[in-house]
Amino acid sequence: MAKKNTTKGQPKLPLNQILSGDCVEVMNSLPAESIDLIFADPPYNLQLKGELHRPDNSKVDAVDDDWDQFASFQVYDKFTRAWLKAAKRLLKPDGAIWVIGSYHNIFRVGAALQDTGLWILNDVIWRKSNPMPNFRGMRLTNAHETMIWAAKSEKSKYTFNYEALKALNDGIQMRSDWVLPICNGHERLKDENGVKAHPTQKPEALLHRVLVGSTNPGDVVLDPFFGTGTTGAVAKKLGRDFIGIEREEAYRKVAQKRIDNARRFDKASLEVSTSKRAEPRVPFGQLVERGLLNPGEVLVSLNGRHKAKVRADGTLIAHDAKGSIHQVGAALEGAPSCNGWTFWGFKRDGKMIPIDILRQQIRAEMQSKTN
Repeated sequence: MAKKNTTKGQPKLPLNQILSGDCVEVMNSLPAESIDLIFADPPYNLQLKGELHRPDNSKVDAVDDDWDQFASFQVYDKFTRAWLKAAKRLLKPDGAIWVIGSYHNIFRVGAALQDTGLWILNDVIWRKSNPMPNFRGMRLTNAHETMIWAAKSEKSKYTFNYEALKALNDGIQMRSDWVLPICNGHERLKDENGVKAHPTQKPEALLHRVLVGSTNPGDVVLDPFFGTGTTGAVAKKLGRDFIGIEREEAYRKVAQKRIDNARRFDKASLEVSTSKRAEPRVPFGQLVERGLLNPGEVLVSLNGRHKAKVRADGTLIAHDAKGSIHQVGAALEGAPSCNGWTFWGFKRDGKMIPIDILRQQIRAEMQSKTN
């Protein structure tokens, strides 16, 4: 059953539904600033000339559908500007958009995106680990597509789950080149005749990375070119709400069946690694106020070289150095800066305990009160 929001004074969002119709018209019918993230996979305007055959003379199932046909670059640009304008209106002030394309269209889309006022954050190269070869041998194998990630404005506080993407990448900072296979095998959807349901179906792995990295559970994700519903299926599994727009009935039918069969992961498994910067701020003085550390208590640097005394206002004093846990640590080390939370510790029952343990204790209490 579709979920709908109940924001007072605003039209209800058709959450977890696939809407039929022209993407611009449908987007313009939705309430402004209601969407957290848009993932757009627009027509690429491939401009194919004639049929393409393999060396064995078998025909390649290329993208020659009506929806990818445009009379000229000018017509395509007008279409692009229209849907980007509608998309920007829908984004919340801190919302963001991902657009994917190939060399046929992504540069035109990128220019239109900037002209619309959206603020580019990254371009990401999706390098296909199993690309289709160049059968004519006249060009390089086209082994990648490009995604543009942009915020609604330069001032947007967009979602970026840095630590989660780092964890996905085996503890190494996520780069802007992603090596993932194209959609094939059991993931490739087929129609009742055994023919692939959509020529440009994207792999779920790609959307998993996008949504884990740039949304949070409960966010609303819009896909204005829904196709066979990869965005909706992954959003459902990851505990995000989605809205799909698709004008082709055959695609809507396949997408709905796919989403009906998708199962949402349990709530606990949807939690992802978070940055310490995103955690609630805890002043060191709060440890003193709460009696977790007492005025006059001695802190010892975890490297064993320095000592400082806690004062009633949450500052430290050591020899001629006075100030915050960070300032005193930096002064004693002769360093330009110091993270006092990881520099200082205290002794309990003969054991050295980092003061960050006490900060995490307070954060855990704060978190339990908000749940």
